[in-house]
Amino acid sequence: METKLKEILNWLEQYKEATRCRGIVLGISGGKDSTVVAMLAKKVWGNNVFGVLMPNGTQKDIDDALDIVKTLGIEHRIVNIETVYNSLLHVIENRIEETPIGRDFVANCPKVTDKAKTNIPPRIRMTVLYAVAQTLGYRVIGTGNASEAYIGWTTKWGDSAYDFNPIAHLTCTEVMALGDLLADEFGLNKKYVTKTPSDGLCGKTDEDSFGFTYATLDGYISGGMSNTDYETALKIEQMHQASEHKRNMPATLE
Repeated sequence: METKLKEILNWLEQYKEATRCRGIVLGISGGKDSTVVAMLAKKVWGNNVFGVLMPNGTQKDIDDALDIVKTLGIEHRIVNIETVYNSLLHVIENRIEETPIGRDFVANCPKVTDKAKTNIPPRIRMTVLYAVAQTLGYRVIGTGNASEAYIGWTTKWGDSAYDFNPIAHLTCTEVMALGDLLADEFGLNKKYVTKTPSDGLCGKTDEDSFGFTYATLDGYISGGMSNTDYETALKIEQMHQASEHKRNMPATLE
């Protein structure tokens, strides 16, 4: 991982110079991915790193995120998105229209599904990050890893939207190993880079949601069927194929 760390830091330095990126904004969730990216950013941009903590109402591990920005010395702000989230649901599900004779009524109001609801907060958070970044003249740095991307465990136009991402090529296992290396340097509690991944939306861990572990997924990504049983491999490939649209630019007519 020391070699990979040097490669990533060199790439970030080159990106910084080539694009004249004077600072970065990132969402700090308290999870391993954003924690590792925060440490990488701190090494390259120093004090020009701005963290945004974006709970949707009450976030049970918000103290983790606060401890991370405090330990790393990252300027930050808490933006609770609950009001925006609830307001958006309200205007979608309770649209009021004026009839020609002056009476109000609710028409054509779709009920937002639970699955659709889980993708709204990440998209609101993306909007917050870009608003802050444009205000500061900074760029938005991504925090998603290769394991999540492979099976589409991302929100399109949400956490998958960013200007650049230094860990997009790393599996979940590699991110944790990189985090273990960086945590020593920053004196950060290693629990933040090894904690069980969770989307913070449905109350379950990622692994509970998709039915296999990240270790199994990473083994499949690195070694295919030789490291994975047939049924799990089939499920992984089905998720990979179904989420192909998330990894490509939008289709257009040339």
